[in-house]
Amino acid sequence: MVDERFRWEPQPAAQRIIDDLVNAALERCSFARTLSERMLTETATRFIDWVDYVQVSRSDAMVAPIRSAGFERVGPCPGGELWVHPGGLFPKLVLRDDASPALRLGIIVERLDDFLTAHGRSDREMHGGDFAPYRFAEVAADDGAELVAVERHGYQGFDLVHVREDWDEVCARHLEHFRTRPRGGVPEAIAFEEARNRIDDALADLGVGPTCDLFFRAERDYWESRNTAGRVQHERQDRLGLGWANHDHHTFRSSREHFTSAIALFEALGLECREAFHAGADAGWGAQVLESAECGIVVFCDVDMTPDELMGDFAHRGFERPVDALGTVGLWTGLHGESVLQAGMHHLEAQFDWHALVEQLEREHRIMTMAPFTTFPFLRQAFTEGERWVIDPVRIETLERKKLITAEQASTFRSEGAVGSHLENLERNDGFKGFNQAGVSDIIRRTDPRDIAQAG
Repeated sequence: MVDERFRWEPQPAAQRIIDDLVNAALERCSFARTLSERMLTETATRFIDWVDYVQVSRSDAMVAPIRSAGFERVGPCPGGELWVHPGGLFPKLVLRDDASPALRLGIIVERLDDFLTAHGRSDREMHGGDFAPYRFAEVAADDGAELVAVERHGYQGFDLVHVREDWDEVCARHLEHFRTRPRGGVPEAIAFEEARNRIDDALADLGVGPTCDLFFRAERDYWESRNTAGRVQHERQDRLGLGWANHDHHTFRSSREHFTSAIALFEALGLECREAFHAGADAGWGAQVLESAECGIVVFCDVDMTPDELMGDFAHRGFERPVDALGTVGLWTGLHGESVLQAGMHHLEAQFDWHALVEQLEREHRIMTMAPFTTFPFLRQAFTEGERWVIDPVRIETLERKKLITAEQASTFRSEGAVGSHLENLERNDGFKGFNQAGVSDIIRRTDPRDIAQAG
């Protein structure tokens, strides 16, 4: 069941407008065209998915079609006016006040200096300091088309935000605090409290957007330390100086007991609850989607639940009834721990050319991809084969003693471990912003540790 307010639909008219503008710029700018080709062949990503904004002169001939396609004017920005599409995932449109025919593309990268160095452009002036909410550099200009590289940290505007003099040092300190926060080895209630304290400290120094950005950067780092496919793909993207700026959403798994605590952490970081859904009467799980549009962060938070528990505000009310059996998500957290604590994310989903990533990871790195669980024209999704983790014997004993797993399953988990995490290969088309509920339910079933153990 999906909240009707969040029933996302493909937006082909808007996609055609963006495609036409981007393709026109690529035809004119040789650097951008070469970069686009290298993105596909070396990282299995599509240039269009890295575009942060498109800037073009304002005219009646431009305004009418973008408004008809669903773009809305949100206000002025330096040199013009800003238009966005609330119903889809598209680059921002900046309509300039001047009559210049030049097209400007801004592409998002994780670290601007890394991008410039990777392409021999380290002599280009960088506007905005290290860790600044917004910084950019003009990379190339050719035949009336310009390419700009953009770095953002919890901010979607175009002003060079004034920050405190020691901003770089303060950001680096809080990033290290997030990376080194206690995740295991202490009671979970204490770990949650310490995470919240470190978030609050960062909020006091930096504000919501930069704090959110640093927190999820640390989460990606921790997940990557436990996921080979993630490390390999990050290295591939880093060779072009791109980083993980193509992330689509971060997926966490939570026990019923600590679900509201996880949601509270995400909301402290400025994320707001979006759609919530249950995958069906027999699925045994549900999810809360959260988003911070200003930070460009989406979170998918999974939990065991029954269909009737979807009714009402389960993200804040929690779950009153105990369960005498574990679903896929509950067993995962029982084996590995809470995603937001010791286990780390179940998967990071980033945007790729779906077929290219499958082929390149297998050919070049022997990393295999599971059968896709979504194959719509506007959405393709698949997991890489799971990273198998060693399980703490105490966790196995606890689950067996509570009769939540069988003796045979316990023996298998002791000897073989259990799948912990994946990289998710996602391709979105026509700006589709939603998720495939039936497909997600299918992959949840196919990654249940009990089924995998029996199959092995």
